[in-house]
Amino acid sequence: MAAPVTEAAIEKVRQLIIGGELGPGSRLPPEGTLAERLGVSRSSTREAVRALVTARVLDVRRGDGTYVTSLRPQLLLDGIGFAVELMRDDSALELIEVRRVLEPAVTALAADRATADQLQQIGASLGRMRQANGHEEFVRFDAEFHDLVGEASGNETLASMVRGVSSRSLRARVWRDILEADASERTMAEHERIYAALQVHDSASAQAAALLHVRSTEIWLRQVLDTDRPQTS
Repeated sequence: MAAPVTEAAIEKVRQLIIGGELGPGSRLPPEGTLAERLGVSRSSTREAVRALVTARVLDVRRGDGTYVTSLRPQLLLDGIGFAVELMRDDSALELIEVRRVLEPAVTALAADRATADQLQQIGASLGRMRQANGHEEFVRFDAEFHDLVGEASGNETLASMVRGVSSRSLRARVWRDILEADASERTMAEHERIYAALQVHDSASAQAAALLHVRSTEIWLRQVLDTDRPQTS
């Protein structure tokens, strides 16, 4: 946890950004000038900058200076994915519940907003899933498919949140179990139903198909966790 003085410096920088004095792409004053402006020591300023770099709010360019990043949602929310990967198995079902809320909404928006080019990319990704060789490729192309659907939604914040809560390691475990159970055709059919609804811009069907897919994933995950749980006599 940051020291109170450092936390105060972080908040002051945040207020400068919120107030518009420092916008995306703005260069921060030199460390000494910034410390004086914030009313803290240079060491506290340095710690505040480090914390905001970690949060993807600031970017230190060696030999050039420190800049405010683009502040785009996919950048600021990137930390969600990192946190999710560190969560314990007992949080996995909560993550699926979050997906069950968010993913159908993203897919419905994509059905309304997807361009012809985006639909072509999603279709190509689905084709790569069909031809995937082994569970590692399935995981990669499954993630690609859902990322493209998120991009097609036109809502960067919502798409970034969905991407963040979609744990890659969790996806790998579920896919491995699906392949071992020889159920990949059923899972592929779920993706194809999503794509079919997107193609005809049917947001209600797209939302329903996405909900069915997440629910199916939840069922598989429960089976995986039950299998991994130590049995008591």
